[in-house]
Amino acid sequence: MNKIPLVSVIIPFFNTEKFIGEAIESVLAQTYDHWELLLVDDGSTDGSTKIALEYVRRHPDKVYYSKHNNHENRGISATLNLGIQKAKGTYIAVLDSDDLWLPAKLEQQVVIMDSYPEADLVYGPTHYWYSWTGKPEDIERDFVCELGLQPNMLYKPPTLFVPFFLRADVITPCPCSVMVRREVIDRVGGFEEDFQYIYTDQAFYAKVCLTGAVFVSSECWAKYRRGRRDSCVAAVNWEGRSDAVRLFFLNWIEKYLSEQGVKNPEIWKELQEALWPYHHPRLNAFVESCQYVIRQIEKFVIYAGRRTLPASVRQWMWAKWESVRYNIINPHI
Repeated sequence: MNKIPLVSVIIPFFNTEKFIGEAIESVLAQTYDHWELLLVDDGSTDGSTKIALEYVRRHPDKVYYSKHNNHENRGISATLNLGIQKAKGTYIAVLDSDDLWLPAKLEQQVVIMDSYPEADLVYGPTHYWYSWTGKPEDIERDFVCELGLQPNMLYKPPTLFVPFFLRADVITPCPCSVMVRREVIDRVGGFEEDFQYIYTDQAFYAKVCLTGAVFVSSECWAKYRRGRRDSCVAAVNWEGRSDAVRLFFLNWIEKYLSEQGVKNPEIWKELQEALWPYHHPRLNAFVESCQYVIRQIEKFVIYAGRRTLPASVRQWMWAKWESVRYNIINPHI
């Protein structure tokens, strides 16, 4: 019997003693059993390490523990790369230590990956989980995110690169909802360690989507814990660094595309549009104020036009206005 696991599950963790046990239990509860679980410690100083080692003791043939030299804290990307180095599986699935999987996650994703050998990565919508707090007001906040894409189909590269990472008009895959082929991780060079806590997953997915095919499923397989005040995302938002972090990511994309020799004109055009507000902050602020005024004028004109003008006249005026409006609110194109 082949003892090499088909799926390597990686849980990176840092000071999540309140949640890591639930995350591990959701792996143990999977309907698919051909996996190994790698618990990778990013220098935890709370009880997380003790909890992880206890699961290793209970399941020595399935659950393994790793840490950085000297128990260092090196960030999520370096911690994931350490786990990947230890992984033996054909497929890699990452679960953040405060999130949960639904029982059929691995089983259904393996079926998809086996059925679509050209797919490098598979993901589906994620349950945004606020009700974990147990507060009545949070129960109604739970929802399953909209994909913004036609599900149950394969997207060839680089179809998803622009909507995911440059326009940001489609939600990027949540790490807990993804499975990826190990050979693809090796091909793109793993996770970017310049991103320690924020945009770690986006930078990795950007490399995959540039050259790899992605299967988008309609199935929800995971719960993404929301509302934690001590999360990395919450800290960045609270400190007002969202724009600076986004700019760092876009600059990294520009450098990466250049290094890879990407010539796709659409990608470069969309990248310049994404960077424009950061390169021209004052002009962008002026444009945004103009856009607000224009929207208010449009609302008034539409309301008044419906009451006073025939449909044919309204359609003619709207067509003329659209061309003028486009040039006003898109001066950088």
